Amino acid sequence: MRTVLATAGFVFLAHFLFAQEPLDAVRYSWLSPQGTARAQSIGGAISALGGDITALYTNPAGIGIYKTSELVLSPGISFNNSKSMYRGSAATDSKSSFNYGPIGVVWGMPSYRSNSKWKGMSIALALNKTANFNSNTYIAGDNNQSSYSEKYLDQLINGNATDPNQAASDYPYGASLGLNTYLIDPTYDNDGFLNGYASNATVTTGLKQQQTIRSTGGISTFSIGMGGNYNDVFYLGGSVNINTLKYVRNSGFRESDATNNTDNDFNYFVADDYLKTDGTGVNINIGIIAKPIESLRVGLNFQSPAWYSFKDTYYSSLTTDTEGYAGVQSQSSLDFNQGYAGEYTYRYKTPLRLGGGLAYIFGSQEDVKSQKGFVTADVEYVSYKNNAFNTQDNTNQADKDYFNDLNNTMSRVFKSAVNFRLGGELKFETLMVRAGFGYYGNPYTNNYFNNQAADITRAARMNISGGLGWRNKGMFVDIAYIHQIIKDAYYPYRLDENVFNAAKLTNNIGNILLTVGFKF
Repeated sequence: MRTVLATAGFVFLAHFLFAQEPLDAVRYSWLSPQGTARAQSIGGAISALGGDITALYTNPAGIGIYKTSELVLSPGISFNNSKSMYRGSAATDSKSSFNYGPIGVVWGMPSYRSNSKWKGMSIALALNKTANFNSNTYIAGDNNQSSYSEKYLDQLINGNATDPNQAASDYPYGASLGLNTYLIDPTYDNDGFLNGYASNATVTTGLKQQQTIRSTGGISTFSIGMGGNYNDVFYLGGSVNINTLKYVRNSGFRESDATNNTDNDFNYFVADDYLKTDGTGVNINIGIIAKPIESLRVGLNFQSPAWYSFKDTYYSSLTTDTEGYAGVQSQSSLDFNQGYAGEYTYRYKTPLRLGGGLAYIFGSQEDVKSQKGFVTADVEYVSYKNNAFNTQDNTNQADKDYFNDLNNTMSRVFKSAVNFRLGGELKFETLMVRAGFGYYGNPYTNNYFNNQAADITRAARMNISGGLGWRNKGMFVDIAYIHQIIKDAYYPYRLDENVFNAAKLTNNIGNILLTVGFKF
């Protein structure tokens, strides 16, 4: 009865397993700023401070403070340790990866016209890794309420699948795999008419659920910006940022019979899924820094949304062991498309950001050598509910309707949030000691968590940082350690009718960053 059709050019947007969801928007927009070791060690609070190439990515007015030129290199390494809590069970995993901060150059060009209030301008360009997606996550727990396989049943019901033979090929990234490996079966009434579908997973006697997620990639941002110095009182700047995004996700979900019964027609299944997202986007930053008195700086900045063009490449496979019923069966979505992965292109817009900051400098502002240190603080508003996905093809009404529904969902489950960053430096001639803290507010409303435990809804990102710096004779070396604590939540699967649960995730990420610079 089960048939598999191998037809070239299968495109089933509505049924592919990795359909865009709110989690994708959070991944690409709930980010803490990345910068040089100096900027990172003071919590990233440089909106008003300036004088650092990181200003390209926050408040480019800080580029206008430069009066000399410099070349900057910033290699680093990250250590990610993750812990999950799912249905009362804890699990851990870890991953380390290479990282980097800004690599670039700033040209400071002071004005030599004595009658001009414009004291100079600066031009900067840099490449920076503004997001790091490298992580390993492991989730495990026992479940006697629902099965991952029920998402295939939802697909069939929503698709009004009245012909099981046709359904065996119509959902190549989901339900078709379940039908062809006998994980799910059609059900019939006493007269032999189809009355639905059922899963063979043994929910009532309990299931052991495990998921392993391996993610790699990041966002690399090339920026070019300009800043100007007006009478040593106002600094203005702007930058254009070209973002290149790559995200690769390998997920394996295993569900097995929690009993030792070898005669109940279910042993286990493993659903393996692959997704690669490639994207290019652009946004602009503008800002101003004012110096009302010699030791105080006030900064304001605006970061526009980034407009991305994305391409997803994806495939899925399923292996099921139904013991004496059909034994071990395997099926891949590649079987439906002559070995080719599915592809889909679409657009994405990140939220805008508005920021402000204060910096107070101890010691002489004009004579850098006599400065004793500073304290600095930033506050930032981010409208996460304005994340948006859109179709690349405006002629396809089904795609437009799908993205409209998704965007309406995101406006309901996301909210605006406020981020806060604080840092300071003590200077001892050529040696500097720094410390900082950053807090990044919860982007979720309670609607996202399906009324689950309140502790899951307290999503947050915190950065605790410190570092040392050395400057002498046209060279500087900075080193920073940044400890990130990320509390988030993740749904291994969602169901239309039955119970489904979120996993509470806690990531502790250690980042070591070195910045070496040369004045010229």
